[in-house]
Amino acid sequence: MAAAAKMARPMSEGVPMHDELTVPEDSLILIVDDNPQNLELLQAYLEDLGCRTEIATDGAEAIKMAQNDVPDVVVLDVMMPRLSGFQVCEKLKSDPRTAGVPIVMVTALNEVSDVERAIEAGADDFLTKPVQRLELLARVKSQINVKSIERRLKSAIERVRDLDRSGNAN
Repeated sequence: MAAAAKMARPMSEGVPMHDELTVPEDSLILIVDDNPQNLELLQAYLEDLGCRTEIATDGAEAIKMAQNDVPDVVVLDVMMPRLSGFQVCEKLKSDPRTAGVPIVMVTALNEVSDVERAIEAGADDFLTKPVQRLELLARVKSQINVKSIERRLKSAIERVRDLDRSGNAN
């Protein structure tokens, strides 16, 4: 019966849509690319996750947006005018408010040195263009889930500390 239920799910681009592709609705993904077509495509793909998306068309705008409303993940193009994705990544990772935000770099560059540079800049993941929809969704979802687990762990540690303090006060 479960197999029949899975097969009855709606299809998108010939691929079954799985409930596992969703993330908390209050999650925020910041998509950064100077190319309007790339932005539109990435946003259309990421809508399948069922959360909020915001777009920035350059690095300076992305930094400002991330500082004003800290996203759960940033999907960041590398090749942009004025500030490259590498520079944006470095700035976000050096700011205490945004340092913990996972960054998925997206680029047409595919040299090993480009991946190394992205990692050195602080990127958490790296995708090459053309971006495959399911790969993008899986990686972004994974980054959001890791951040969510970190938040829950910090909260649990704080509760344990509070219990310890209240226990020691008696």
